[in-house]
Amino acid sequence: MSIKYMIGVDLGTTSTKVVLFDLKGQAIATANNPYPLYQDTPDMAEEDPEEIFAATVGGLTEVMHRGNVQPSELGGVSFSAAMHSLILMDEHDKPITRVITWADNRAAAYATKLKQSDLGMTLFKATGVPTHPMSPLVKLLWLSAEHPELVARTRHFIGIKDYILFRFFGRYVQDYSLANATGLFNIHTMDWDDRALDVANVRRDQLPELVDTSYQLTGLNANYAAVTGIDDQTPFILGASDGTLSNLGVGAIDPGVLAVTIGTSGAVRVVTDKPVVDPQGRLFTYYLAPDKWVVGGPVNNGGIVFRWVRDQLFAPEKITAEQLQVDSYEVLTDIASKIPAGADGLLFHPYLGGERAPIWDANARGSFFGLTRQHTRAHMVRAALEGIVYNLYMVMLMIEGITGKPRAIQATGGFARSALWRQMLADVFEQEVNIPESFESSALGAVVIGMKSLGLIDDLSVVKDMIGVTNTHEPNEANFQAYRELLPIWIRLTRKLGSEYQAIADYQRAHPDPRARSKEQD
Repeated sequence: MSIKYMIGVDLGTTSTKVVLFDLKGQAIATANNPYPLYQDTPDMAEEDPEEIFAATVGGLTEVMHRGNVQPSELGGVSFSAAMHSLILMDEHDKPITRVITWADNRAAAYATKLKQSDLGMTLFKATGVPTHPMSPLVKLLWLSAEHPELVARTRHFIGIKDYILFRFFGRYVQDYSLANATGLFNIHTMDWDDRALDVANVRRDQLPELVDTSYQLTGLNANYAAVTGIDDQTPFILGASDGTLSNLGVGAIDPGVLAVTIGTSGAVRVVTDKPVVDPQGRLFTYYLAPDKWVVGGPVNNGGIVFRWVRDQLFAPEKITAEQLQVDSYEVLTDIASKIPAGADGLLFHPYLGGERAPIWDANARGSFFGLTRQHTRAHMVRAALEGIVYNLYMVMLMIEGITGKPRAIQATGGFARSALWRQMLADVFEQEVNIPESFESSALGAVVIGMKSLGLIDDLSVVKDMIGVTNTHEPNEANFQAYRELLPIWIRLTRKLGSEYQAIADYQRAHPDPRARSKEQD
């Protein structure tokens, strides 16, 4: 029986998505299994590796069943994963820690110290990873200083994808793309960086085997082959990081084509044919495939801010929407659409979880500015959505300074389902924005890498024929005139508030809210 399908697995921050695609890139079946983000303290952001593994096995089983796929019809399974995760494993290959995610800020003080030193810039130029507590390198500095007993018990330092693949195949392997995001990998030598390893106090034999993003694993554990219905000789392709694969999955793989993504977090990225490093250390440089590098900036505060607005400011509307079985986010965007562009002068800085690009400050906090008695909750939701896009615009300006003005913008992520948000992006950026029909860009990107690895396609560029109908949004002059006036104010405020973020963050850490929930769930 001939190959008819591929599976893309996207290991995300709040859920694992498993998508069954046909060979034309059409999604046939999808499973989305959520799990909690544990936040026992204000700066903590952890996940349970067993919950993610169960979500992965469950998702694979579900799409094989829903797609009525015969094992011989499946060409391969390819992976995407969130960057910067860290798990400490003991000598018996059991986790010592939960998954410490990119959103965990407990290493903030160590990031600040490293960033202020010459060593920080030296490591950035070698690895392409900005100095920030998201980085496993910085997490290891924190763990070595404050939890040496855990580090002493550690036999392997791995990420979440490595953990999943170890459970399936009994090997520790890591693709260049995710290794690149650890801060321990040299983008010029394509190997672990000796200086970074010394700083982190990590040995090479404690890290996974490095392989390319097209690398294949076979010999799936018989138990999981039986549960999922996948033949044990089906190739599992390593794939890459979710951010780089999102560029591929929206067809933004040519120089000058900008990809803007907003999911739980967000990013702005562009592909180059060689590693290009920002001399100011503000942008990342991550590997995707031979002659394909992704330069850009990640933001902590994307859709997770919209969720906060819904849960904390619009709880009654959320409850009503659930009772009526309608999408609560659509209810909120409809409310926001009644407010003019610029929210009548109400500005919002979306830094509810610290921030990576553009300000790289783990202590950053959110704020409304310009509130008057005339402003309503509707203004607040509009301002929150605009604040997220303003922040992405600042990242775009940084990229423009390194790689030149973008000639096209491809946008994707959960936000792309909202016509209001899509138009807002075009208006703030003052540029045509294209939205591919497929929303599962990272999973599709993973599948395209897998198809190239298996010889089913000759070139990654075929993804442009797979992404389906593209919706285009042109900037609205009446709207972008308002944003032209407000953006300079927003940017100046960002710089002025920066001097106080440390003080307010220190206060909040010293006086934690005892009512804070220990975990969040979608």
